[in-house]
Amino acid sequence: MDQDQFIGFDPADLPTPCFVIDEGALRRNLSLLKEVQDRAGCTILLALKAFACWPLFPLIREYLPGICASGPNEARLGREEFGGEVHTYSPGFTEEDLLEVLDLSDHVVFNSFHQWNRFKNLCLPRKDSISFGLRLNPRQSEADVPLYDPSSPGSRLGIIRDEFRPEELEGISGFHFHNLCEQDLEPLKRTLKAIENQFGPWIKKMNWVNFGGGHHITKPDYDREGLIRLIREFRKKYGVEVILEPGEAIAIHTGILVSTVLDVVENEYPAVILDASLSCHMPDVIEMPYRPDVWGAGNPGEKSWDASLGGRSCLAGDTAGVYSFDKTLKPGDPLIFDDMSHYTMVKTTTFNGVPLPSIALFDPDTRKNRIIRRFGYEDFKGRLG
Repeated sequence: MDQDQFIGFDPADLPTPCFVIDEGALRRNLSLLKEVQDRAGCTILLALKAFACWPLFPLIREYLPGICASGPNEARLGREEFGGEVHTYSPGFTEEDLLEVLDLSDHVVFNSFHQWNRFKNLCLPRKDSISFGLRLNPRQSEADVPLYDPSSPGSRLGIIRDEFRPEELEGISGFHFHNLCEQDLEPLKRTLKAIENQFGPWIKKMNWVNFGGGHHITKPDYDREGLIRLIREFRKKYGVEVILEPGEAIAIHTGILVSTVLDVVENEYPAVILDASLSCHMPDVIEMPYRPDVWGAGNPGEKSWDASLGGRSCLAGDTAGVYSFDKTLKPGDPLIFDDMSHYTMVKTTTFNGVPLPSIALFDPDTRKNRIIRRFGYEDFKGRLG
């Protein structure tokens, strides 16, 4: 993230820990996505699994027509707060969940023929108002990390060619696949080729194909012109609507997590304890894992003072690793983790009773922060009984 976009930003007027979203950066991402949508003639949806800060839905609605959900809670949030199209997919619906989803959604995608056949009697009476689809698995591994590879061996996500049953497509009007993770155009081309090779004869009988998410469209060097051509050619070849549902491409490089140093413990090297937590507030850092960027910090040995950065939970692994700084950190100093909008706010937990970060918006025109949510004891207690 370009820190210059936060010129005039002052963390001193924020409670910490606190997520801060730059509305200007969000608009820049959305403008790029809308250009692709308009020129390619496709539909681009916000994936709530990556970014679901609903006070910003009115802004996002200026650029994109709807959201994609993973179940009834996200579908309801999209219907009530976004107000546009709602497309819902789940690896497994219960009957109770599906009945709620059917009342909230414009598209509903099933993960298997078994799920579709089990619930077909509930769906077909609604086929005039809801479009139904199936998720395909092309067995084309593209994600670098197995945790995020929907085409890994034995994956539960989607229908492989060997299990595809054309005779059971009654009522199905679209296909969905999702195979990428923050990737460029070439992996999509390879995936699409696998989809066409395996399922091409039936694509022509569909009304739409959803290319899923993971498209890093707003990355500076992403081949957006190539994506526009690819989508246009696919639409012309098969006569279908094309849908994309990025998450990180919408929210990437739009936000930060501001924390405060609580203590510095001496061991083999100094260990900084923050009021933020990697495991509670930035779980992908541990799950993926990856090393988050920190404002003003470098790699070990790059600057004059090395220290590990850790959170306030009791988990020994609640750490981001070792960083270097121009000067020694001390209690009360602010410390800012970069690029912390997507797949952070939606994954936070209250493990160990650690408070959830507040949420604030940064207006690049006024250079002012506006706090839109604080969390407290009731948020911790309410989910446990």
